[in-house]
Amino acid sequence: MRVYFSGAISGGRDNLPIYQHIVERLLQAGHEVPSAHVADPAVLSRESGVSPHEVYQRDVGWIEECDAMVAEVSTPSLGVGYEVAYALNIGRPVLCLYKSGLLVSKMITGNPALTLTVAMYSNVDELDAYLDSFAATVAQGWHG
Repeated sequence: MRVYFSGAISGGRDNLPIYQHIVERLLQAGHEVPSAHVADPAVLSRESGVSPHEVYQRDVGWIEECDAMVAEVSTPSLGVGYEVAYALNIGRPVLCLYKSGLLVSKMITGNPALTLTVAMYSNVDELDAYLDSFAATVAQGWHG
């Protein structure tokens, strides 16, 4: 399965270890993650030569080609929010994950889209359980 991963880049890198964990978990489960570079500690410098238009075209293309999207939304990010809305708009199943105790936009937590799953986690075991369950549901044929 092809999974688009989204996490804050410009908005802050405080959750980088979680991004790395999510991407590694998806890859170990045999999924393709075209946006794995989001979990790269050097992503800001590596992307510095890529124009905004190129990033938009590339990322939208990846979302369109993916079977599903996983977004870590603990760090507020305009880009992540845009990507989530885009994926939902084209009918992709989306899993939004965030750390327990944080306030997350009600535009995410209150969204009634049938293809959206929002999950709060307290530790990596819970995070892994949500990832595994979401991937299994998508693989069985998401019918929103």
